[in-house]
Amino acid sequence: MNLKEKHERLLYPVVRIFAIDTKGNQSAGSGTIIYSEPDPENDGEFLNFVLTNHHVIDALILLKDDWDSVLKKNRKKEFFTKARVEVFDYINLSTVDSARGGSADVVAYSVAHDLALLKLSTPKKLGYVSPILPEDKIKKLRLYSDVCVSGCSMAHEPFSNFGQLTFLTEDITNKLYFMCNAGSYFGNSGGSLFWMGEECLPEYQGYLIGVPSRLTGHQLGFGMDMVTFMGFSAHTSRLYEFFRDQHMNFITDPEKTWADALEDRKAAEKKSTVDIQIEAEKLGEK
Repeated sequence: MNLKEKHERLLYPVVRIFAIDTKGNQSAGSGTIIYSEPDPENDGEFLNFVLTNHHVIDALILLKDDWDSVLKKNRKKEFFTKARVEVFDYINLSTVDSARGGSADVVAYSVAHDLALLKLSTPKKLGYVSPILPEDKIKKLRLYSDVCVSGCSMAHEPFSNFGQLTFLTEDITNKLYFMCNAGSYFGNSGGSLFWMGEECLPEYQGYLIGVPSRLTGHQLGFGMDMVTFMGFSAHTSRLYEFFRDQHMNFITDPEKTWADALEDRKAAEKKSTVDIQIEAEKLGEK
């Protein structure tokens, strides 16, 4: 990739995310624009989605007991607060010119995968979108290949660090992660792990292969300084699992749409409600 391509693929799709909980406490993290396509139901408008970690936006999700008049019992119900997402504009390739802030809805999340999908409120087309490595190419990834981690460490504007893949199949709580030695720190969560391999899959340089999610660090003495030396990112295979589990297949399948996703999720929710009702009736009979 030339210098311009590096800016467009490794930096411009990266966003900063702010989550404010019900007590007014604010936390910051990172995200990646992975979808900006025409809205088939609204002429001239676009649908925009950002991928991040669940733990970046978990303060926006509140579970409450809510009376279900059908089941005649309390059920856990989700209540969501909007996230604030900042998309950055650049001049002279490298200099932040402005940050366009807007709200975003949490439309899908998984605690187990520690992943979440946000739908931005803006109907404007976003100029830079990160493609995800095709699922059939995952097995061709190799150790010691170059990667790039981009994000908003310490709530800073997006920046990148470079390194290599150091472990391909790290198992943490029965979930696959990549390990890499590219510098990362708190606030990088939800950001981007980009493929930069030259000897292996060079045609996919700049493609998203993971989401930085965890760090292993060492505290220096009794101070607050931390040396982070092992960075773990959600494995590419888990991104596809997440999209399928959450009925968000349209992100990677051009034959699917956002409307399909809504219908599929509605059907799944209805089936779940019916199953719960049948189970409740069985317990009542006993």
